[in-house]
Amino acid sequence: MQRNKKIENNLKNLSKKEKGEKNMNFEAFNLHPKIMAGIRMLDYQEPTPIQQRSIPPVMEGRDVMGLAQTGTGKTAAFVLPILHRLMTGPRKCVRALILAPTRELAEQTHEAIGRLGRNTQLKSATVYGGVNQNTQISRLRGGAEIVVACPGRLIDLLNQGVIDLTCMEALVLDEADRMFDMGFLPDVRKILSRLPAQRQTLLFSATMPDDVRALAATVLQNPVSVRIGDTVPVSTVSHAIYPVDPHLKTPLLLRILDRKDVKSALVFTRTKARTTRLANQMKKSGYPAASLQGDLSQNRRQEAIDGFRSGKYRVLVATDIAARGIDVSGISHVINYDMPDTVDAYTHRIGRTGRAARTGEAFTFATLPDRDFVRSIEHVLGEKLERRRLENFDYTLPAPKGATPICRTGNQGRQTPGGKIPMRSSAGHAAVSARAAGTTPGTGRGRKDLSQCPFLKGSTGMKSSRSESVR
Repeated sequence: MQRNKKIENNLKNLSKKEKGEKNMNFEAFNLHPKIMAGIRMLDYQEPTPIQQRSIPPVMEGRDVMGLAQTGTGKTAAFVLPILHRLMTGPRKCVRALILAPTRELAEQTHEAIGRLGRNTQLKSATVYGGVNQNTQISRLRGGAEIVVACPGRLIDLLNQGVIDLTCMEALVLDEADRMFDMGFLPDVRKILSRLPAQRQTLLFSATMPDDVRALAATVLQNPVSVRIGDTVPVSTVSHAIYPVDPHLKTPLLLRILDRKDVKSALVFTRTKARTTRLANQMKKSGYPAASLQGDLSQNRRQEAIDGFRSGKYRVLVATDIAARGIDVSGISHVINYDMPDTVDAYTHRIGRTGRAARTGEAFTFATLPDRDFVRSIEHVLGEKLERRRLENFDYTLPAPKGATPICRTGNQGRQTPGGKIPMRSSAGHAAVSARAAGTTPGTGRGRKDLSQCPFLKGSTGMKSSRSESVR
């Protein structure tokens, strides 16, 4: 309990100094010459803030707890010092274990090790489910010093006696919050019970929910805490809200995809069923699209990701969990078809665009019940979000029977800044608001132009809307 409180205090007292980090280069870390050769071949110029602040304590052998978003360079922040450590000491035994929540993240980490350590003769092996284990076993027996694994398959191989972790020196828990979201906490604890007590442990997470905080208090010894960005989205991303009735979301999405500047779009939905349905609707409308959700086989997941990366698919529709760990550069737009559950999830979503000094755009479809959540996003961003409406788009189309129009009160059960979860508004409130908007409840018939809705007009004190045409 005391260690848990200490970690919490460390997080609160961290200075947000990354904006003022001194310019430095990788030579300042005194990494092994063969590792530096790999860095030069990749033309890495300056370390990112997470690398500047994590690499020195890791090289000193300290435990580290790092909070950083996807796309901040955190993989190299632990891979580089681990490679440096393994340049001395025994070979052909597992000395470093990296746990990742998804096959995609495991492969990306494995590839990063290969690129950064190309001159070191150190070997890395991946371990994850959904594929034949014999190939993985062969690579392990070939003498890998680093294993990048998903928890489930790793436990299988440990139970079979295939993998020996008795000489392991360093453990990395990457994207710990997502591992818990996916139900891996029991597996992680089983793995921890089979590791040497004397080891260096690094924990990286984008958020710090209670489960992650409790685990950190258990496995980290006097850790150095590094927090980058305070989960605020990158400045290269512009944000816009598109107020829209639920029944008009798909037509609006298709119109936005007609814009010439939408080169590639990652579209987020809240459910697996909606992900598949929306991708199918887009394909029928002539848009190259694929879906990514938890029920897909590993082969189909990989095909969707590879197709999106190569440009075969212009649009990838995904749920939050399924999209975690995707590393695709050059995504021009992130579109929140459905609102995320938390503000942190919002920052993770839009962090997929605006990477590597590129600019990106994040569009969010919002109904009036989302307005409190929009305010939460604005509070974190420190600015009001622009409201937009698409020119020549008919916002007055009637809704199917039983649908609720945008101009009503209430929420959708998401967390507000105070942590309370407002209840969905009643049918009575919906009817009153519908009458105020000039509609017939549940039909949308006779509704006024959507620009008359206070949410779109910004009459709640938010930035006013503007219209835009399809470019």
